[in-house]
Amino acid sequence: MKAIFDTVSNQCSKTVTKSYSTSFSLATKMLSNSIRQDIYNIYGFVRFADEIVDTFHDYDKELLFENFSKDLELALEHKISLNPILNSFQETYHKYDIDKSLVDAFMKSMRLDLHKQNYLTDAEYKEYIYGSADVVGLMCLKVFVKGDQKKYDSLKDSAMSLGSAFQKVNFLRDLKADFEDLSRTYFPNTDLNHLDEASKQAIIDDIQSDFAKGLQGIKKLPIEAKFGVFMAYRYYSQLLKKLKKTPALEIKSTRIRVPNYKKFELLTRSYVKYQLNLM
Repeated sequence: MKAIFDTVSNQCSKTVTKSYSTSFSLATKMLSNSIRQDIYNIYGFVRFADEIVDTFHDYDKELLFENFSKDLELALEHKISLNPILNSFQETYHKYDIDKSLVDAFMKSMRLDLHKQNYLTDAEYKEYIYGSADVVGLMCLKVFVKGDQKKYDSLKDSAMSLGSAFQKVNFLRDLKADFEDLSRTYFPNTDLNHLDEASKQAIIDDIQSDFAKGLQGIKKLPIEAKFGVFMAYRYYSQLLKKLKKTPALEIKSTRIRVPNYKKFELLTRSYVKYQLNLM
């Protein structure tokens, strides 16, 4: 029975989420059980695509990515895949009628990571962030509003801002690995060889602007999704706070983290704020 295979596929996506990201997994656990699995399914898909371009250096990454892309197209067309991650994703994709253009934009940005190393203009930078982060937020939003197009349209801009904020925090946190290990620089008009406090502050100001817009949308989310997304917002806000306090030269030489004990402390404080309507 395919139902057994679908169950196994969903379990695989959940395992991927828990294995690759303790912070995202913790936030996802705070979502209603009615939508939690679908967020696991989206995360599993985007994580595997990202792993191909960022991690599998000893293999032909371009070939792996092209095969993954073909399998994705077949999964979406035929509503089944023997790749359990793609099988679970296609189920969520069809269940909520996710726009194919969002998937295509995501894959376009991931494909850029195979070869492109520098983003020299704001237009290039924004296009990459839209495909790598904003559209993921929009896919999740379609789940959060359970396919309600009117609600989706009203929250679309804030979801994109939140996705951008999360991605830009990741860029700043992973500056050392991206620059030294992958030879990538995402921030335009920024000399990472001589990153100074003024350049760092300009990046942080931009992120804080995105966070402010994103928070307004969080307040309007359905009850099933609100606390889980608020938890993710709080985690990334804490990460940004640490980055803000870290000297620019130190950001270039180390990866800033939020320890697990701090994540659970954030969970407790976030729950109190949520219950007291102090968001």
